[in-house]
Amino acid sequence: MTSKILYVVGSLEIGGTERHLCQILPQLKNIGYEISIHTLSSKGALAPQLEAAGINVKTPPLVDKIRKLPKLLGKPFLLLFASISLILTILKNKPAVIHFFLPEAYLVGGIASYCVPNIKRIMSRRSLNAYQGRYPSLAQIEKWLHSRMNAVLGNSRAVCEDLIKEGVTTRQIGLIYNGLELSPFSTSFSPTKFRQQLRIEQNCLVMAIVANLIPYKGHSDLLKALASIKDSLPDNWLTVCIGRDAGILPSLQREAAELGIEKNILWLGSRSDIPDLLRMSDIGILCSHEEGFSNAILEGMAANLPMVVTDVGGNKEAVADGVTGFVVPAREPQLLSQALLNLALDPEKRATMGNAGRLRIEQHFSLSSCAKQYSNLYHNLINHEQLQTSQMIEH
Repeated sequence: MTSKILYVVGSLEIGGTERHLCQILPQLKNIGYEISIHTLSSKGALAPQLEAAGINVKTPPLVDKIRKLPKLLGKPFLLLFASISLILTILKNKPAVIHFFLPEAYLVGGIASYCVPNIKRIMSRRSLNAYQGRYPSLAQIEKWLHSRMNAVLGNSRAVCEDLIKEGVTTRQIGLIYNGLELSPFSTSFSPTKFRQQLRIEQNCLVMAIVANLIPYKGHSDLLKALASIKDSLPDNWLTVCIGRDAGILPSLQREAAELGIEKNILWLGSRSDIPDLLRMSDIGILCSHEEGFSNAILEGMAANLPMVVTDVGGNKEAVADGVTGFVVPAREPQLLSQALLNLALDPEKRATMGNAGRLRIEQHFSLSSCAKQYSNLYHNLINHEQLQTSQMIEH
């Protein structure tokens, strides 16, 4: 009998967790699980990709109408309808396992699922718990829910350490690193033609950051770092910023202009051709102030880019400092600029580190390995077997 797995997530708008689900769920479907997703709000831009793979995506009723209500009224109604809709979905589909991704889905879904007995519950945390300081009452509910989960997963050692401090037991805790599908980074590709499409000169040094425009992603730090070395960089350089604007783009554009580098920054917004954008670049960057474990880093390494990343969350678990790139302290534009300049002026080092990064992805962060670990977890839960946590990779 095919085992049913139900995933609960806020939406399938473009983001790291959502893109992870789009890659891993078709793999699990191919293994033999019956996969479905329940979103708490609208489906989101990535839903068609999963539906095309034969995965059912369900949303609460009346979402569009509720979203038009004033925020103070609309949000409670939306969460109420989402809870009721989720309960009905569980009762109708009778999944063997329900898997919550991200805090909102955990809080709403974790509580709602207790209206239905005899179901295995898993929570995946994909960021550090800094957000709990802003919502202490909700943090207490999360901790209450932890003891009622059959398994609690982190996607980095740093995230797992947070969870253990919150009371998750060694019997419950598991580590499953993100996995990456390498085929989009392995097909034939012409950087020359792609640069021509974007009107980027062939001799231009291109640095790329894939991160939604959110304050904690550190774009302002990056602008300061680039401004401090602009006279030392090659004459022709460009930084492409790829990611959805969460409201700070105008202020970042003003800052770039004030720093005198506005002509060197290309704001591309959300893109579906990230593998090609990375493959036409020379250096990858992620300068977050907080992070769980970033798909953007894996994608940069898969594209043979040396990565410059900040020492937060699981970043240093992905990037081997001095081997596949550089790991620098967060909120330190001067140190960030030194690492970027080191690579910008040394094409041979860029190539060596980029190739080492690609090899590291192939050895430690493949999509097939990630899917197998999820499958083993589900199998053990459903068959009441002892859980086995993923081995933590060594640097």
